Amino acid sequence: MTMTRSTSPDLSYPASFPVARSLGRHLHFHLGPTNSGKTYHALQVLQQAESGVYLAPLRLLAMEVRDRLLAAGVPCNLVTGEERQLIPGARHTACTVEMMRADQIVDVAIIDEIQMLQDEARGHAWTAALVGAPAKQVFICGSDAVTGLCLQAVEAMGEHYDITRLERMTPLHLEEQALCGARYRRASLKGKLQKGDAVIAFSRKDVLTLSARLRQWGWRVASIYGALSPEVRRTESRRFSEGEADILVATDAIGMGLNLPIRRVVFSTLHKFDGLASRLLGATETRQIAGRAGRYGLYPTGYVTAFENDELLHLQHMLTTSDHSELQRLPVAPVWSSIEQSSARLHTGRIGELLERFGERQTKGNLFEYASAGVQIALGQLIDLHTPQLDLADKFRFACAPVSLDKAHELDYFLSCLKAVATHTRKFLPDDVDWLAGTGPQHLERAERLSQDISLYAWLSFKYPATFVDAARVPVLRAQVSRYIERALLVQAGYGDITRELMQAEFR
Repeated sequence: MTMTRSTSPDLSYPASFPVARSLGRHLHFHLGPTNSGKTYHALQVLQQAESGVYLAPLRLLAMEVRDRLLAAGVPCNLVTGEERQLIPGARHTACTVEMMRADQIVDVAIIDEIQMLQDEARGHAWTAALVGAPAKQVFICGSDAVTGLCLQAVEAMGEHYDITRLERMTPLHLEEQALCGARYRRASLKGKLQKGDAVIAFSRKDVLTLSARLRQWGWRVASIYGALSPEVRRTESRRFSEGEADILVATDAIGMGLNLPIRRVVFSTLHKFDGLASRLLGATETRQIAGRAGRYGLYPTGYVTAFENDELLHLQHMLTTSDHSELQRLPVAPVWSSIEQSSARLHTGRIGELLERFGERQTKGNLFEYASAGVQIALGQLIDLHTPQLDLADKFRFACAPVSLDKAHELDYFLSCLKAVATHTRKFLPDDVDWLAGTGPQHLERAERLSQDISLYAWLSFKYPATFVDAARVPVLRAQVSRYIERALLVQAGYGDITRELMQAEFR
């Protein structure tokens, strides 16, 4: 169906994307569960277009689409916060959603995983893409969770749209019995897993522990979790896809667009720590993860199960209930021009205070509101504390840096980078990395931390090349770190017990 609706008066935010507003865009919503082909069809159009951009939720997916277009003979750039791989004359770009160029017109744009609008930290980037993607044809792919809110925005802008809803191409079957029956026991799990299983855990320690245990039981295992770089995740995905690994043990990192030959998804737990407390999985994330089972063209049916029978009840509920989001407004983030104006009006150069004031604003109208900026505000306050003399524009750039406040090492490295810019001191990548040539797993966590440092260094090197002067070493060192981690994953011994076993022991 094709529709056009009348314009709403709430146009202040859309007006900040004048190029998109000038195009008379047509938006194609391709909505459906995983394994429905919604992104595949959009990529076919992108491949045939004269010019285009793919806006990815993950650097890994941007890399995969870039490779796909190159294999089809379409020159394609790769642009993320950490890298620029540009091909002379290329008119297609695969990039992470935050790197969208709102001023560069293309024929086709794809916005993938639109349900990420619900993400507290990054949802504003999907709003910017929805409203500002500068393409005549925009394909919006993902689940149906946020469609109503998206359509309100499209109608307010007076743009044309159509909706294609797709069904799964293979059925998804929830098994009647959990792997361990009524109660989980480690011994009862042995012998219950099968080749093609993906065992889902929600912490690095549980992924590593389960991976080590399954290897001891004779399985070849691939491992994927958040602390791994996209290069390592890609290698682990390839090992599973090409049959070098029998079973995949992974976090919900596999729930976002990774095409893997998974026959059955096995939830080792249904609880996930969200930064504040442990909570049960919701409908959207359950479907995103479970839906990876039953790869079309490889398996006729996908299967889903858990460790205990009671957990199947929650899975059934999450897989059948509505996953429509409770999001009331589209999240947006403050931009530099707004920060600059507020600074002049309030006579302050304290970025933490300015960001906090933005966070206190309830809405920008009846469609948009400023996103929760807790991490950004906290970073801003640290920046004001440690480098009060820094220029406000530099403070704002650092407040937007991809940093996790709950990781002490990551925060320490961020502060060292911040002080290097403030003191005009050149900063180099570490050169004491002889341990990366080793074959043992004892430096796995150290390598993961170094990988995070490299990512931040690469991100900053594009903004401050005179300070971060070692950018040419980034690809070489990143490759060394990735190869070490890949070797370590094959031999690491885990942590003895997984979280649910520790909890069982505590309550005995």
